[in-house]
Amino acid sequence: MFSLLRERRKLDIGSFGSVQDNKHVLFDKPLKGPFPSGTKKIMLGMGCFWGVEKLFWNMNGVEMTAVGYSGGQTPNPTYQDVCSLATGHNEVVLVHYNPDLLSVDSILKAFWQGHNPTQGMRQGNDIGSQYRSGIYTYFEKDYELANNTKRLFETRLKLAGFGKITTEILPAKEFYYAELYHQQYLAKNPNGYCGIGGTGVCL
Repeated sequence: MFSLLRERRKLDIGSFGSVQDNKHVLFDKPLKGPFPSGTKKIMLGMGCFWGVEKLFWNMNGVEMTAVGYSGGQTPNPTYQDVCSLATGHNEVVLVHYNPDLLSVDSILKAFWQGHNPTQGMRQGNDIGSQYRSGIYTYFEKDYELANNTKRLFETRLKLAGFGKITTEILPAKEFYYAELYHQQYLAKNPNGYCGIGGTGVCL
């Protein structure tokens, strides 16, 4: 947690602007779209969103990734607001993807295997409710699949000695884009902090 906080304190204040028509650093397309017809989306929380976004931007079939805040009650929160623990928001990644090239099954497999979903309000050394594990869906079928994979993965985790999964699975609330300096952070800072890491258990 302390290495993450130190790194975020060093960030250039001049890059703290909000997302408008800005483009994805790697995809060279507007973060807010428009997206091709048939594009689907899902929102995921797996701890610090810097590493989570990198995990998904590397998947074939992903149209767009963006980091932001969701799951709480405060409109248009800033990073500082979220860190105060008063907003209820989670650090999340919004993934737009082409379902003809990438299935939600594959996305959920990467989600479950990419972090430790048994840690409650933390992920590794990053502690706080904004680092909780969460799946936030836009489609009923995705919601059902997320719960089915949760039950399956929990069985496998228990066999490996892990505790109960604490991941929240909910219909998606409004997504608030994080500040520009957070977007594709690890593409701009390849040696930056990345707290993502799985349990070694496969789905």
